[in-house]
Amino acid sequence: MKKITTPFYDILGLSSAAICLMHCLIFPLLTILPIGINHNPVIDLLFASVGVFAIFKIIKKSSLLVSSILVVSMSLILISILAEFLFEIHIGLIYFGGIGMIIGHLLNYRLHKKHYH
Repeated sequence: MKKITTPFYDILGLSSAAICLMHCLIFPLLTILPIGINHNPVIDLLFASVGVFAIFKIIKKSSLLVSSILVVSMSLILISILAEFLFEIHIGLIYFGGIGMIIGHLLNYRLHKKHYH
């Protein structure tokens, strides 16, 4: 049985972060249109849970810089989601967290690729 490697989790986390960031950037524009779409923070929580799973798998084998970027970015995302659930406000931390997640996963992927190839 083939062991799942860190690049898989980087690609999973990177994909989730990119889709989440696109969702967070495009969705407010869709709410302007009168088509009856409402924002649901559960979708953000779903993306964050995939990201948390990928982060836990990655930080065991990554550098301190990459681990710090990923943990801080995920913290920003989770704070933003928590604010939506508790106070029904949308704060911009989720954008910075999403960008940080993309940077962290790309950096880890590139470092992993250099290390093993």
